[in-house]
Amino acid sequence: MLTTLIRVIKSGWFNFWRNKWLSTAAISIMSLTIFSITSLLLINVLVNSLTTNLEDKIDISVYFKLGTSENQILDIRNELVKLDQVRSVEYVSTKEALKLFKEKHKDNEVLMQSLGELDSNPLESSLSIKAQETSQYESIVGFFNQEDYLEIVDKINYLENKIVITRLASIVKVTRQVGSIVLLILIIMAILVAFNTIRLTIYSSRKEIKVMKLVGASNWFARGPFIVEGIIYGIIAALLALIFIYPLLWYFSPKITTYLPGTDLFYFFQTNLISLFLLQLAIGVALGSISSIIAIRRYLDV
Repeated sequence: MLTTLIRVIKSGWFNFWRNKWLSTAAISIMSLTIFSITSLLLINVLVNSLTTNLEDKIDISVYFKLGTSENQILDIRNELVKLDQVRSVEYVSTKEALKLFKEKHKDNEVLMQSLGELDSNPLESSLSIKAQETSQYESIVGFFNQEDYLEIVDKINYLENKIVITRLASIVKVTRQVGSIVLLILIIMAILVAFNTIRLTIYSSRKEIKVMKLVGASNWFARGPFIVEGIIYGIIAALLALIFIYPLLWYFSPKITTYLPGTDLFYFFQTNLISLFLLQLAIGVALGSISSIIAIRRYLDV
């Protein structure tokens, strides 16, 4: 069994070198596919990081009418925290709101002077709410449609942030859909190229296969070299994809970090290098072997 396996591997390796130009074409397309899959994975990491940063900056504020007791507002806060859609709720008292307002407008002398002439604090207490996902803000706003809350809630700034929230959710959705479509097209292309390469190899080896069958070679012995050849395509393609992507990330990652602080793709790539390479290797072997099996089933009658 071991001897047969070694012969099958040697034969697959020989086929690979004998059809080196066809092999180069198959490897090139498969490398591009694996490179694209890895790039889409890294882009997904980038999009998730960007989405997280934007979501951290997006919230809705619920303002309560003057005279609403702090206990009432804190009770509402406790109810909100129990909701699955809510990530965090921060209570801002009238005193804290006034302090933040003064810090924000400290350079506006006219506004500060006007504020100083007032007998009481005109600012309302509020709850600053962050959702788990951008699509959940609308349901959180619906929470305040209860009759008990309508009497004490003055306004909710959801409509002011709705455009930003909707656009963010739309961008993330479209990015992932486009990435999936591109990925599917590249996978189909890689399988077709490898498929045709194996088919041509089978055609060029048809006489040898007939001779092997005449002398008693098993079906496995006749089919095995072509599967090995496809796997070799995948392994080499995975290595090339890794070699290509490393310097590109080294060059572009600092530039991306300049615009998106806290996002370092090169560091992510380095820390997950083994996992990413194993993933690339698995994709390459899968593409090569699947293409070979399809070609063998269709064009190799043994």
